[in-house]
Amino acid sequence: MAVLAPKRDRHAAIRRLVADRSIGSQSELVDALSALGFDVTQATISRDIAELGLAKVMRGDRSIYVNPEALGPGARPPSDERLRRILADIPVTIGRSGLIVVLTGQPGTANVIAQAIDESTLTDQVGTVAGDNTLIVLFADEPALERWLGRFESLQVPAEPVNALTEALAQ
Repeated sequence: MAVLAPKRDRHAAIRRLVADRSIGSQSELVDALSALGFDVTQATISRDIAELGLAKVMRGDRSIYVNPEALGPGARPPSDERLRRILADIPVTIGRSGLIVVLTGQPGTANVIAQAIDESTLTDQVGTVAGDNTLIVLFADEPALERWLGRFESLQVPAEPVNALTEALAQ
């Protein structure tokens, strides 16, 4: 019988599966997780893949998922997409102390957020340090902190859906 498990357990299982097996599709990953007792949908797996930063690479004659560290340092260009998706799913509060920004999310999410920040185009920070649900972002000076905060807050805002009704109402 499949049971709902905490996200961190599911993420750990996904990381182990893609490290140990050649998983080439989301449906293969759903099947593998179901065999381990996880109750998951393809939509959940799609979000998990983005949050974990999994990449698809060619191995032999097929493409498979790999963990980001398998790509080696600097193999992936910086992108804000993963951070944007994580911030859409995880409510994050922002605090500040001097040249330190304190971000607080849900339990078990700080490392995921910190890694997404480190892989993003946000570069004004000196570094990030993550605990369980809280991470700190360190800055060398006030202008760098202010630039970073502005960019980070813009990534937190979900994009407005554009459709014909929205456009008609705007006119």
